[in-house]
Amino acid sequence: MTKTTDFGYQKVPEGEKSQRVAGVFDSVAARYDLMNDLMSGGLHRLWKRFAVEASGVRPGERVLDVAGGTGDVALQFARRVGATGEVVLTDVNTEMLRRGRDRLLDAGCLLPAVQCDGERLPFGADRFDCVSVAFGLRNMTRKEAALAEMRRVLKPGGRLLVLEFSRVWGPLRPLYDAYSFGLLPRLGRLVANDAEAYRYLAESIRVHPDQEALKAMMEQAGLERVEYFNLAAGVVALHRGYKF
Repeated sequence: MTKTTDFGYQKVPEGEKSQRVAGVFDSVAARYDLMNDLMSGGLHRLWKRFAVEASGVRPGERVLDVAGGTGDVALQFARRVGATGEVVLTDVNTEMLRRGRDRLLDAGCLLPAVQCDGERLPFGADRFDCVSVAFGLRNMTRKEAALAEMRRVLKPGGRLLVLEFSRVWGPLRPLYDAYSFGLLPRLGRLVANDAEAYRYLAESIRVHPDQEALKAMMEQAGLERVEYFNLAAGVVALHRGYKF
């Protein structure tokens, strides 16, 4: 029997999800950063800054930014590790990775940019002090495999940061649903000329594991001392776990 997985509210064969996700990001790449600013009111910048601060990354360390898209998080990490450190930007989508590389070059940062699947990372074990994935785990087909891969490439004592949309505080859910399924697709149509991509975004958030479920998945992948921090009343959560 063919295995299926979630693509928003649809069930699709596992082998199809990556192609469908690629289509979404090919469509919105040119307006991705602008849409992030508009749909979060600029808060995504603060959430990402919080994640980088919570990583505890120091000068000279090695960081892997998985599904790093347009490179905004990688740039923050690069400034923290300095000239003696290393940051590797990865993404499965060619267009997103190209935009991330260009942003980094424009900022004067020459970093490795590697196109790869987060479920099959082309790096040796015990290589990085920190692995980060910001708003990317939700789009991966086999999240358990991706978490195991990210743990594999961490050094002992290294930490994994997962910044992702999560389960919002109960009293805010009706308002959040009205925004997600009403305003957000309209905004996507007006700005990115793609309402369906942002309808998928809203749906994918609802089927993504909530805070406790993702914590359990990280622990099952072998990470320890896993904790999470709710941001914006749980609209977003930062999970942090360690490899020992």
